[in-house]
Amino acid sequence: MSHDHSLNPETMPNEPEKATEEGKNKFLGFWFFLGGETVLFACLFGTYIALRNSTAGGPTANELFGLELVFMMTILLLTSSLTSVYAMYHMKNNDFKKMQLWLGITAILGFTFLGLEIYEFTHYIVDYEFTFRSSAFGSAFYTLVGFHGGHVTFGLAWLIAIMIRNAKRGLNLYNAPKFYTWSLYWHFIDVIWVFIFTVVYLMGKVG
Repeated sequence: MSHDHSLNPETMPNEPEKATEEGKNKFLGFWFFLGGETVLFACLFGTYIALRNSTAGGPTANELFGLELVFMMTILLLTSSLTSVYAMYHMKNNDFKKMQLWLGITAILGFTFLGLEIYEFTHYIVDYEFTFRSSAFGSAFYTLVGFHGGHVTFGLAWLIAIMIRNAKRGLNLYNAPKFYTWSLYWHFIDVIWVFIFTVVYLMGKVG
C-alpha cells in the first residue's frame, strides 16, 4: 500500500494529522495510551508522598534539593514544549523545513534537560551517598523522577527517529499524525514534570 498522500498548499487540509482514517485512529488510540500513563504516574506520585519522610536517618528532601538547578531544568522542559508547538504550527502550514528546525531545537532542549538530571543524580549519589537503596524515600524518589527521565529519553529517541526517517520524504498525510502524536506525548511528559517540580521539589523544600 502506498503511503504517499503528498501535501501541497492548494490541497492542504486544516488538520493534516486527522485528515485520514488512519490518522484519526492513531490520535484516538494515543489518548487511551496517555490515560494509562496518567494512572501509572498517579500511583508513583502516591507512593512518593507516602514515603517521602521515610529517610532511615539519611538526608531529607530539604537537605538534598537545590531549587536553582531544578528551576533551570523546568525552564528547559517548558521551553521545549513551546518549541514543539511552533513545530506543529509550521506542520499545519506545510512548512516542513521550519517544522524540522523547531523539532531540532526541541531535541536540544530535551537533551540538555537530561544532562542536568544526570548531573543532579550524580551529585546526590557522590556528595550525599543518597542512592536508590538508601531508604524508602530514596527508592520512591529515584523511581518517580527516574521513570519520568526514562520517558524523556524515549520521547527524544522517538523524535530523532521520525525526523531522520522522514527527512527526505517531506510532510504527507501518512507521517503528519506521527509528528502530531509525538507532540502530544511531549506535552504530557512536560505536564508530569510540573507535578514533579511541585510535589517533589517544592514540597520537599517547604515541608
